[in-house]
Amino acid sequence: MKELPVRTEGAFAKRTNPLAHVFDEFVRFCRSHSLFMLHYCTGCGAIELPPAMTSRFDMERLGIQPMVTPRQADILLVTGYVSVKTLKRIILTYEQMPAPKYVIGICSCTVNGGMYWQSYATAKVLADYLPVDLYIAGCMPRPEAVVSGMRKLMGLIKTGKAESWKDYYRRYDHYLGNQQALFGERWQTPTDVLGEAQQYGLHGPETEGEHTALLQQVQQPLIPHRMRLK
Repeated sequence: MKELPVRTEGAFAKRTNPLAHVFDEFVRFCRSHSLFMLHYCTGCGAIELPPAMTSRFDMERLGIQPMVTPRQADILLVTGYVSVKTLKRIILTYEQMPAPKYVIGICSCTVNGGMYWQSYATAKVLADYLPVDLYIAGCMPRPEAVVSGMRKLMGLIKTGKAESWKDYYRRYDHYLGNQQALFGERWQTPTDVLGEAQQYGLHGPETEGEHTALLQQVQQPLIPHRMRLK
């Protein structure tokens, strides 16, 4: 049987065909008007989402609706303070989302720790660990502010400026270093971020470094759990 050729170019490799970008603007328009958000309810700001989504403010009329799994989500909402324990789950959730993906930090706690800035158990600046596309500051921001932030993100997507997710692959060693400093040197997730960076054509000089080298030393393959009947 003849083997099929394997393409090694990244999914976002540079296109040389002059007609290759004809539909880019249309694709960005469609993407900006069909957004599934994963509302990771970390703190107080989550209470503003139900009125923003329901009949009074009706955020769904803009094409934004909630999603319960990261596999089908476009937006990760971090709604309030983030404890160190919770941040691990946020990073794991973000890495499971398909690209392109966007992060919105709601409440002042995601900007600088807010009223918990002196807490030893709270992560202060969300952007140190994940690329954040948009902040909606306030304690707590009203539903109008949430809708306004969503509209701003839609505009960034439509104009091709919401590309912070690429920074996670290009500067993965930087983000991983901050994660290791907070969680310990043995911190790891089951996601192959380096492999995804190569797949997307975003592997660069800052993708790998001393922190990814440490990760490769301690990383263990996933082992499925055995089911037993007691």
